[in-house]
Amino acid sequence: MWPIAAKVVAEEEVSSEVEILCIGTELLLGNIVNGNARWLAEELASLGFAHYRQTVVGDNVERLSEAVLEAADRCSLLITTGGLGPTPDDLTTATIASAFQVPLEEREVIWQGIQQKLGVSGRKIALSNRKQALFPATAEILTNATGTAPGMIWSPKPGFTVMTFPGVPSELRQMWRDTAVPWLKIHCGSSKLLMSRQMRFTGISESALAESVSDLLNSANPTVAPYASLGDVKLRLTASGRTIEEAQQLLQPLEDELRQRTGELCYGVDDQTLPSVVLKLLRQRGQTIAVAESCTGGRIGAELAAIPGASDVFLGGVIAYSNRIKHDLLDVPYHLLDEHGAVSNPVVEAMAQGARGRLGADWGLAVSGIAGPGGGTDDKPVGLIHLAVAGPDGCHASSEHFGAQRGRDAIQTLTVVRGLDRLRRQLLSRGYVH
Repeated sequence: MWPIAAKVVAEEEVSSEVEILCIGTELLLGNIVNGNARWLAEELASLGFAHYRQTVVGDNVERLSEAVLEAADRCSLLITTGGLGPTPDDLTTATIASAFQVPLEEREVIWQGIQQKLGVSGRKIALSNRKQALFPATAEILTNATGTAPGMIWSPKPGFTVMTFPGVPSELRQMWRDTAVPWLKIHCGSSKLLMSRQMRFTGISESALAESVSDLLNSANPTVAPYASLGDVKLRLTASGRTIEEAQQLLQPLEDELRQRTGELCYGVDDQTLPSVVLKLLRQRGQTIAVAESCTGGRIGAELAAIPGASDVFLGGVIAYSNRIKHDLLDVPYHLLDEHGAVSNPVVEAMAQGARGRLGADWGLAVSGIAGPGGGTDDKPVGLIHLAVAGPDGCHASSEHFGAQRGRDAIQTLTVVRGLDRLRRQLLSRGYVH
């Protein structure tokens, strides 16, 4: 359902000057990582909006009211998250309305919907839930398909609009995609349409990638912007045009040029991930994969299993921390473990071949390493990992050193990324493209 009406903006379009306001004392105390702000920032960037400021306030009426009024003087669109629940510290809707001296009124349809949702789930319907049906008279409702906290889109004064979302990430994201994105594309303050694409790279640093495409970074339309996360670098391409076709015609040559320059470093675009790309390549071949993991504790398998439909090509895996398990379940000879140690090329080769043979897969992927913080030696320091890919053409092993300073979680994450990327490159080398 898309309930947003043009009357919300009263003949005026909203410009691209956007701020994010996250509400919740738990955010200020550090009890919850503010992932909503990061996710919204990426979404705004992908849509080409100028995002100038992020603010976090606790569950306090005075400070929240002050933050909203300050934002109303600076930006054209304020996006809030949090504070839409039924408890006494959920103050967002009432505080925003009070800040602009506008009363709330109950929306009977919303209250009925809340009662129906709670009734189906068997939860007790408390009177406090009724506050979630209170909104300013001129506000339009942003429906919440999965939760009881609807949001609103409201223009309390000319040139300023506020959109409110719950703090639950899954609810926020679905409401954003279903409601905010279509509205923003219509009321973004430009006669041109924006089209954005995100190219994803691995095996190269952000600085090296930026240097290789430096002559393209200053273009006006389309624009190219790099940004990085652990083990992954992205280039955001954004073009504006009078039509989608015009924007696409601007984007496609740029994407083609970037692919030509970067080759296999680019593993996907937009929502594609390394696990999804690997699974797609395996499906194209009609082949299967099994994994053997030591230092990652099952994270490679979890990444693959998180992709819907993975079971047609991902057969399973073995988490083999101890040498006995490596020997008993993966057929790693004890003499290799004694001569080379568990963190070595010969052992990960045997693990990959063992996973492939024991589970009856076409491909076997194995990793072993020292994730820390202890356990390192001069010969095998913390951050050293070995990985191997076994397939129809044999088994290939290699090692990398990520550095002890990164910490255990980062070392494990990078090991997962490198392992999946090594498998991807092996599959591509056999003549399959994606």
